Amino acid sequence: MTKITPQDGIVIVTGASAGLGRALAVELCRREFQVLGIGRSQEALNDTHLICKGGEFRPLVLDIADATAVDQAFAQLGPISALINNAAVYPHRDFLDETPASFQATLGVNLGGVFNCSQAALRDMTQRGTGRILNVATFADLNPLPASMGYSVSKGAARILTRAMIADLADRFPDIVIGDWMPGMLQTRMGIPNGTPPEVSAQWGVALALNRDPALMGAVFEMGTEILPPRGLKGKLKDLILMRRRKPRVLSV
Repeated sequence: MTKITPQDGIVIVTGASAGLGRALAVELCRREFQVLGIGRSQEALNDTHLICKGGEFRPLVLDIADATAVDQAFAQLGPISALINNAAVYPHRDFLDETPASFQATLGVNLGGVFNCSQAALRDMTQRGTGRILNVATFADLNPLPASMGYSVSKGAARILTRAMIADLADRFPDIVIGDWMPGMLQTRMGIPNGTPPEVSAQWGVALALNRDPALMGAVFEMGTEILPPRGLKGKLKDLILMRRRKPRVLSV
């Protein structure tokens, strides 16, 4: 079975206090999953809890930048079927106003949090030889916006972290599927007013997070459609000779 079921274990969602993380938790509960929602505000997590229907939502106040705290929290859990690394901070700060401390704080959440949670979850997943890690990513590193240096650098580094994890783990643990998902521009506090409603985007994210088909190892999706990796000249010529057209996969929600 490549589809994760509620019987396979708990699904962890970081940044479940609001926005996309809250929408992901709600969608997972709607599908009868047990969800551990991580955030920094008990009150905000309680608000998420109130709107989660169907499954079970367990709130956990946790600083994901604190590796020791993350290890201790994850060690108390049962089987972890999937981890959605969604939490991020987006301080709007000009380069000249950035300080070493503020820059490191952004890196600590957006990059360190992904590392800490992934490593802690993998201690369980590697013992069972199965699992799913989905990292919520962006293209901010390719075209940074003004006053977004910390966010752009940390999110770009997190995309490299995804590929580095795959390089180390894919051969030994092909059934622990790791990849990136770009939810698109969202109608959230960190997004834009006319963006995609997080409830809509969450359907794509959950569909992807619950699919541990080994063929998805390293796949990158934007919203509901796969972003195909670039092809070199040799590959393009081969496709042309064989009259082969590569088609991106599309998520079914």
